[in-house]
Amino acid sequence: MTFRFLHTADLHLDSPLVSLALRDPALAAEVATASRTTLTRIIDLCLSEQVHALIIAGDLWDGSQTSAKTPRFLKQELQRLSDAGIRCFIIRGNHDAASKVTRELDPPPLTHVFGTKAATQSFEAGGQMIAVHGLSFAEGAVPESLLPRYPAPVPGAFNIGMMHTSLNGAQGHDLYAPCAVADLDAHGYDYWALGHIHIRSQHLGRAAVVMPGIPQGRDMGEAGPRSVTLGHFDGKLTLEERFLAPLRFDRVTLDLTGLTDWTELLARLQATLHGAPRTEDHLVLRATLTGATPLAFRIARDLDRLKQEALTLAEGLPGLWIDKLENRTTGEAASALPADLVQIVTADLPADPAVMETLTRLAADVLQDLPPELRDLLGQDEEALKAACDTLLRGGIDRLLPRLSLGEA
Repeated sequence: MTFRFLHTADLHLDSPLVSLALRDPALAAEVATASRTTLTRIIDLCLSEQVHALIIAGDLWDGSQTSAKTPRFLKQELQRLSDAGIRCFIIRGNHDAASKVTRELDPPPLTHVFGTKAATQSFEAGGQMIAVHGLSFAEGAVPESLLPRYPAPVPGAFNIGMMHTSLNGAQGHDLYAPCAVADLDAHGYDYWALGHIHIRSQHLGRAAVVMPGIPQGRDMGEAGPRSVTLGHFDGKLTLEERFLAPLRFDRVTLDLTGLTDWTELLARLQATLHGAPRTEDHLVLRATLTGATPLAFRIARDLDRLKQEALTLAEGLPGLWIDKLENRTTGEAASALPADLVQIVTADLPADPAVMETLTRLAADVLQDLPPELRDLLGQDEEALKAACDTLLRGGIDRLLPRLSLGEA
């Protein structure tokens, strides 16, 4: 007989939309409901696979940012599990810590939300004894390891530990409940159901240590396929990814090296859009143009018009949304410039604090001379002004390099 379980984390139900792509109201509506659709599909998968338990390792919702409708929706979905005799185990992470939850979930039968003291839930399923150990965040910030608080494994049981942790740290994630994979592996559990880091990873040693990643990306910073983890244990553990997200953010690169014809550029762009992965219902795509081409100056000058062309090309592809086009092309002359000169212009100048300070000061002077209603063009504070100046400088460099040649003064 087999014990079956589904492991997910970081659904961030109804979290705020932060992507610049969401200026499109129709796209914003799709993303706003994507996390809920993903949860519904998770429940559907639990039912179709007849799992014995759903494990949610933190950040199910966003605490104080949660609307009154979110707990009701969540209970409605979890009730479907309870009605089917499927258990659900939940821990709170940094976003839905006990101190942040303003509208508490009223869990249905068979749903257990672990408290702020480590505890164990034991039961029999699939002919196996199962012990689930969990601990929720009491506060949003947890700078110390939580591992010492977890109980010893239950002898003779398949032991699952639920922890919300940044492990040894990950780019884009603050340090929460830090812990080494080797320490988790040595604790004696069979499976560690982790949450917090939005990129999937797994370590298969004495224990299976799995970070399932966010099941539904929220912006281009969470691009690529997203999944949940389905586990089967019959004396041997088998794991597989399942992809449930209704919407996917992704990036493609279009190499235009040597291209001289604008019509051919559009044809390649169309082929790239048609060839983009379409496993989800909706795809938000960011295309990066690269390569040394005589068209580089025109691309830089008319990038806004090129995006409109891309939007037109995408009209016949339902569910495809163009986030933006990024121009990384260089002119053939610029590509022939000395590498040290290109380095100075493209990397050293933007990174020079003195250059940025001068540029920011000049921009501030210009803004003071504008009519009051236009003075927020580059932001409303100093940090926004600096960021805008950095963008302007890099955009200017992109336009300058294609026009340079070794013979020009």
